[in-house]
Amino acid sequence: MSWRTRLFEIIFEAETKAGKRFDLALLVLILVSLTVVMLESMPSVAAQYGKELLIIEWIITGLFTIEYVLRLLVVKRPLRYARSFYGIIDLLAILPTYFSILFPGSQFLLSIRALRLMRVFRILKLTHFVSEGKGILMAMKASVRRISIFLSFVLLLSTILGTIIYVVENAANPDFSSIPQSIYWAIVTITTVGYGDISPITAIGKMVASLVMLLGYAIIAVPTGIVTVELSKQFGKKTNLTESCPGCGHDGHDPDARFCKFCGHAL
Repeated sequence: MSWRTRLFEIIFEAETKAGKRFDLALLVLILVSLTVVMLESMPSVAAQYGKELLIIEWIITGLFTIEYVLRLLVVKRPLRYARSFYGIIDLLAILPTYFSILFPGSQFLLSIRALRLMRVFRILKLTHFVSEGKGILMAMKASVRRISIFLSFVLLLSTILGTIIYVVENAANPDFSSIPQSIYWAIVTITTVGYGDISPITAIGKMVASLVMLLGYAIIAVPTGIVTVELSKQFGKKTNLTESCPGCGHDGHDPDARFCKFCGHAL
């Protein structure tokens, strides 16, 4: 077994003893890192232990940087892994500390590292949770185009309703002082958020507001239906989430797959 294959098994495979120990150590580092970030945000703690916390933060970032570089080294298609979900998260986990040199305060973005805790599902063999999560993600991705068209329609509708309420309320109500302000009210109302900072006072304005409120409930159901249809398509698909591709590092292959569906490498 070559050093690259051995290292791949340790870093990417959660089934082996070495791989499980590596991932558990990684999770401990992530938890420590998040604790450090939280403590740094507390003025009293930062004033007393700021230097020590900064040293710990840089040590952990250094370890994460080494780990990220090793991940790129052991896969045969590093660019494909770098563009994958976990690859992007791994990169985002180390960038804020380096950015803090140029932009002080950006190290608090290290809370992004919490996303790396998703690896715990692989370690504890809770793969069905990951499978369900990936199913939702795939459904959302498949729904993007239709939801984008729907949101464009909602924005157009909000502009029309905002203009109508402006014409109705402008003379009697200073809250509706401009069309953009009225469009803001329409969006807040049609999404059923209802801040209450702006409200109509005329009889016709209240009638329009009632119509917008009822319309809001109907509008909420549309994206829900779009995503539900895609979820039903994803339901029942079985994937293997414990075996990673040696070529690109992706998982999520069919149980009987012999080749990676992302890069074609033999599994």
